[in-house]
Amino acid sequence: MDFYLGLLQIIGVHTLLGLSAYCVLLTGQVSLAQAGFFAIGAYVAGMLTVLAHWPIVPALLVAGLVAGLVACAVGFPALRVKGLMLVVATTAFGEAVRLFFFNFDYQIARGNLKVGPHGGEGFRQIRYFPENGWSTLDVLVFIWIIVALVMATLWWLDRSRAGAVMRAVGEDEVAAQSSGINLTAVKVSAMTIGGVIAGIGGGIFAHYTTHIEHVQFGVVLATFAVAYPILGGLSNVFGTLIAVIFIQGFLIEGLRFMGDWRNLLFGGLIVLAMNVRPRGLLDPAAILRLKRLFAWRGETVRARPQGAE
Repeated sequence: MDFYLGLLQIIGVHTLLGLSAYCVLLTGQVSLAQAGFFAIGAYVAGMLTVLAHWPIVPALLVAGLVAGLVACAVGFPALRVKGLMLVVATTAFGEAVRLFFFNFDYQIARGNLKVGPHGGEGFRQIRYFPENGWSTLDVLVFIWIIVALVMATLWWLDRSRAGAVMRAVGEDEVAAQSSGINLTAVKVSAMTIGGVIAGIGGGIFAHYTTHIEHVQFGVVLATFAVAYPILGGLSNVFGTLIAVIFIQGFLIEGLRFMGDWRNLLFGGLIVLAMNVRPRGLLDPAAILRLKRLFAWRGETVRARPQGAE
């Protein structure tokens, strides 16, 4: 049972990571900096709960705020370039963050034990959940409450004027700019929102794993962050969740018995999915079919009492 609860925790955290990239992709930008923001959130939240004895919720909020401020600062110079150059610039930022934490050493003595980040050895003893009596189920519920809140916020944002502006920039920058939209402001705002979400996700990741180190926040994690919303589709926030379940639940955990062959199948299935569903697993056509299905079922349920009479 603990295995499935742990898997659901992983899916929840990776959903936050994917949603952080979803915000940026809506504006037509491909950023590989999400792993860096994720790392910042992980270390900041861990230091606040371990070294400063903060409760978990304020620590996550501050971690998200710090990651968001860094994302905002990075967004101004990075988003002046496009396409491949943006990918290179954000990849370089992510690697710079990773190497910073590889050399970051700040420990304090607690009895006979030193706690805090210790360079290449990582940050151990992030034990807020077990020390405060949280069970695996408690942690799972906490993670998914945050995931639900983030998804609900993005759902609302997507259907507001701000969401329409972000999509307009992503679809046609020239047309958006000609209508008076400030492209830089929109792109930086999307990057900032994504940074906040990644920071919160990183803070949760640090606390349920209890040990983090720089190698966990490399290019592979950044690639996963971008792959989730692209594979799931940008039409809806639920596409990212579906993609995370498909990749983490089926490809990575469900096919673990295949060993190294799983890597070949992983790449092949991703390529197949992108060719069969180029606009994502949950594209506009799929959403329309689901709406028609639920509408038909609703009409059927309403018609039954009338037929009985």
